[in-house]
Amino acid sequence: MYELTTIEDTVRIPPSSFDNPFKETAIEILNRKYVGKTDKKLGILVMVTDILEHNVGQVVIGDGSAFYHVTFKALFFKPVLHEVVDGEVMEVTEFGAFIRIGPIDGLVHVSQVTDDFITYDQKRGALVAKETPKSLEKPDFVRARIVAVSIKGKTTKDCKIGLTMRQPGLGRFEWIDEEKSKKK
Repeated sequence: MYELTTIEDTVRIPPSSFDNPFKETAIEILNRKYVGKTDKKLGILVMVTDILEHNVGQVVIGDGSAFYHVTFKALFFKPVLHEVVDGEVMEVTEFGAFIRIGPIDGLVHVSQVTDDFITYDQKRGALVAKETPKSLEKPDFVRARIVAVSIKGKTTKDCKIGLTMRQPGLGRFEWIDEEKSKKK
């Protein structure tokens, strides 16, 4: 789930940027500082969107930069347990597939791809069903449900998202379309 949140911080504007528009410069500096960082309550910061307020900058002796206390809007992505998400297959291994959902990858374990028995085809780099013509490979688009969330540490590398595609209405988009066709 994406959410806009208001945050306060101090931003350091170097002298070389004094001629540039303040909002653009502050947003760029805050994005470099925060994009991809995680917070247990808010999730993963995707981008700083706007500067809402700022005070008059203060110059620190010996530094030359101006420091501004700012209030800004930031867009966060917080994976929510049982949320249904769409994503793209980024990598397939013999133990499952990594699916890009927003700014992070989640793992669909091989046991959670489909009810059919799945094997890994190393030549194709694909997970292939034994009894049906279903397969999963890069760059397929899928719909999955979040079944496990672990946001730890300060970056997305420390986060783990578990996904399943074994429920009705989930899986590769082509599988979902086939299910709908059969019901009509």
